[in-house]
Amino acid sequence: MKTTQSKMTNFRWVICFMLFAATTINYMDRQVLSLTWKDFIAPEFHWTDSDYGFIAAVFAIIYAVSMLFAGRIIDWLGTRKGYLWTIGIWSLGACLHAFCGYATELWVGADSIEALKQAETGSALAMTIATVSVYFFIAARFILAVGEAGNFPVAAKVAAEYYPKKDRAFPTSIYNSGAAIGALIAPVSIPSLASYFKSIGVGNGWEMAFIIIGALGFIWMGFWVFLYNPPRKSKWVNSKELEYIEQDDLEEKQKEKETGPEEPKMSFLQCIRYRQAWAFAVGKFMTDGIWWFFLFWTPAYLSDVYHLPSNNPTAQLLIFVLYAITMLSIIGGWLPTYFVEKKRMDPYQGRMKAMLIFAFIPIITLTAQPLGSYSYWFPIIIIGIAGAAHQAWSSNIYCTVSDMFPKSAVATIIGFGGMAGGIGSSLINYGSGILFDHAAETDMAFMGFTGKPAGYFIIFCICSVAYLIGWIIMKTLVPKYKPIR
Repeated sequence: MKTTQSKMTNFRWVICFMLFAATTINYMDRQVLSLTWKDFIAPEFHWTDSDYGFIAAVFAIIYAVSMLFAGRIIDWLGTRKGYLWTIGIWSLGACLHAFCGYATELWVGADSIEALKQAETGSALAMTIATVSVYFFIAARFILAVGEAGNFPVAAKVAAEYYPKKDRAFPTSIYNSGAAIGALIAPVSIPSLASYFKSIGVGNGWEMAFIIIGALGFIWMGFWVFLYNPPRKSKWVNSKELEYIEQDDLEEKQKEKETGPEEPKMSFLQCIRYRQAWAFAVGKFMTDGIWWFFLFWTPAYLSDVYHLPSNNPTAQLLIFVLYAITMLSIIGGWLPTYFVEKKRMDPYQGRMKAMLIFAFIPIITLTAQPLGSYSYWFPIIIIGIAGAAHQAWSSNIYCTVSDMFPKSAVATIIGFGGMAGGIGSSLINYGSGILFDHAAETDMAFMGFTGKPAGYFIIFCICSVAYLIGWIIMKTLVPKYKPIR
């Protein structure tokens, strides 16, 4: 029983910060490989773009499949235990990357890192080193993906527990911005960590980057155990804040009187029979891969096109500015609230109108490559703006689930959509690696560009229209607000 106090507590914002911190760590863990593979890892293991693309694609597909089950498991475990398992597993996976080099040495019979590097390019030994190391990294990424798959389903469920529907988009945009913050911190910290430890002779440097960033998750777990309980069980939430959090319940109870009580649980098959679930899945399939492409390939883009390695101060500044721009995504949480409160739209109508606006913005990526011939700042700024649009879009597409489905099914639907998003991400990452190697080998020409720049322009063209296509399909499947009861 909550005690009555004159002033409402605001503990829900502490929880929002915890979600933000988890998502920040999530994306830092995810970024370590993309920021180290080109300049630190590839020379050691003789990787090509296709090798990296294959690793990224497998990670995405494992993430996709895990998302399908993660949501259901989170609904079963509950948010407190679910988040602990989620971040514990992915932090372990992040740390395990550091041992892939040592494992490769043992497998091929090499006695040092230098022995791996000195294998003749194109030789049978070099190909063996590349193949073996790729599969060791895939094993580590498998554990990372399984853990990370739970982050957004459990975060969305926590947000649904701690915020009424009308407020949900804003905290979602805040914790979702952790993806941008993680990506923002990563380029100025990870290559520097790798360079420092390499300079003092600790492996090839990249190993300690994985261990240090991975350890952050274990620290977060300690705070979660101390702070988190559902609102009704939390000692930090007073009666007035609880009343505010549960303001939707009165409306739902009234509807129960009219239509009967909702089912306490929905099976997976029950969840996916609704168009609302498939609309969410399509939106994720069409757009998640775009963000992952920006995340995983921008460091390589700067290295391939502008010859700026990830530990170069200019490259670090460029990546930092890119993800700083994505922080504009905070508008994504405010805009649908404006449409709902000021324009008297229902939650879905307001959210879809906001998402349509965000869907038009990535069209500017068509200009990234042409303008990039004048300065590398143009594609960085353009990708940053497109990334901000993605994060704003993402903040709202998650909320379409909690707007329409009962709380007991939210994580399951998020997991289903996340699987679709992971499949889309796998396709674009694997396809990009193959395309870039092909473009370089054949000196491919496309729209005035040759070689790898031509390959990047093709992917930018895909990025520019994916959101509009996704929005049209979503709107076709679910034209109006129709909550599931």
